Amino acid sequence: MPPESTDNQGLRNPFAKLVNRLPILSPLLKRDFRLLWFGEGISLLGSQFHFIALSWLTLQITGSGLALGTVLMVGTIPRALLMLFGGALSDSYSPRRIMIVSNLSRAVVVGVIALIVFYDVVELWHLYLLSILFGVVDSFFHPAFNAIIPRIVEKDKLEAGNAILRGTHELSFLIGSAPAGLLISAVGMDLAFGIDSVSFILAAVCLKMMTGFRGKAPLSADEFHLSKRPVKLANILSDVKEGVRYALGKPALRAFILAIAVIDFSFSGPLDVGLAWLSEHRFVGGATAFGTILSSFGGGALLGTIIAGVCKFKRRGLWLATLGVILGTGLGLYGVVPNVTGAAILSVFMGVGVGIFNIMLISWFQKEAPSRMLGRIMSLVTFASVGLMPVSFAVSGMLVDVHAPLLFAVAGGVTLAACIYLFSVRAVRAID
Repeated sequence: MPPESTDNQGLRNPFAKLVNRLPILSPLLKRDFRLLWFGEGISLLGSQFHFIALSWLTLQITGSGLALGTVLMVGTIPRALLMLFGGALSDSYSPRRIMIVSNLSRAVVVGVIALIVFYDVVELWHLYLLSILFGVVDSFFHPAFNAIIPRIVEKDKLEAGNAILRGTHELSFLIGSAPAGLLISAVGMDLAFGIDSVSFILAAVCLKMMTGFRGKAPLSADEFHLSKRPVKLANILSDVKEGVRYALGKPALRAFILAIAVIDFSFSGPLDVGLAWLSEHRFVGGATAFGTILSSFGGGALLGTIIAGVCKFKRRGLWLATLGVILGTGLGLYGVVPNVTGAAILSVFMGVGVGIFNIMLISWFQKEAPSRMLGRIMSLVTFASVGLMPVSFAVSGMLVDVHAPLLFAVAGGVTLAACIYLFSVRAVRAID
């Protein structure tokens, strides 16, 4: 394959002028980044069908918010337990290969769900088992994904690269959630799961087509292969411990990792379980209402992601803490919105805040982490994000069946407490 500089020549006339006007698109000049972006865009779109179908399937089988919370919970347990191992592997071995294996494995798991739904033999225990298997293979994908981005995008373009990838994630909510809800209502859930399975296969194909160049220089003889050490548990454990010690020894890293754990605990269950419950029991429209709310959130987050990719924020530490306060307040308001219109409007504003927050924070972590520890630091961040999800889903499932406004009020209050902690840390306030 020709190097990136040759590949870019074919884009000069139709694309380079657009990049000059919109610098946020500059990472798309790289072939490997385009393949990563396109493959993950397809996969993310398929995931919208998967998430809504799984939520609705569980509610149809049981009618219980607690059951939905526990189905989502069991998938996050192996994801949380294995996330740090995935980060250690990504620092020593090929992130691209890890992502390919994970995508193909997830395609198989979701394909099985599609088949048992199609033949109408699905039971609740099937969803528990398959959610666990999905969580196992999913745990290795995300650290590899976060580790591969700085290897194919220059450091000064990380915000733009993350904005494109994260913006695609939010765009998938915007254009995928509502159609997914309509499709499930009109046709059924087996097709939705089938679409997600195929999307994972297409994403794996795109990864396979990557050539492994960073600018003009190849990374190594084996694309993104960084080490030839044998895969041994002792080596992996040693690498994990080294990464944890480094992160916890840096005050700003430590503060944000702790805050992420608390904030994502407060958001995960209330948004996934709580909004599905409200759509079923309070709002009119059911699955369509749920899809509309998620699409609104995605639209706002897409706008926030673009803002973060284009604008250069000063005093980012203070910005992040302030955004957290705003998001905590908005989270509490979900419990009192009377209809789907109010929830959708609130979701737009929440999405803008989340989009800005995520891009600023992820890019800062990628720049702050030493390159040899990038996978481990990012896996630790992801571990903090998902580690308490099982508890969040279970608690949210119980609380929403008792009193939905209380669920969102508590979640908002806990988020505010985490942001007050961020304001109190000098190293956070000093981040420019």
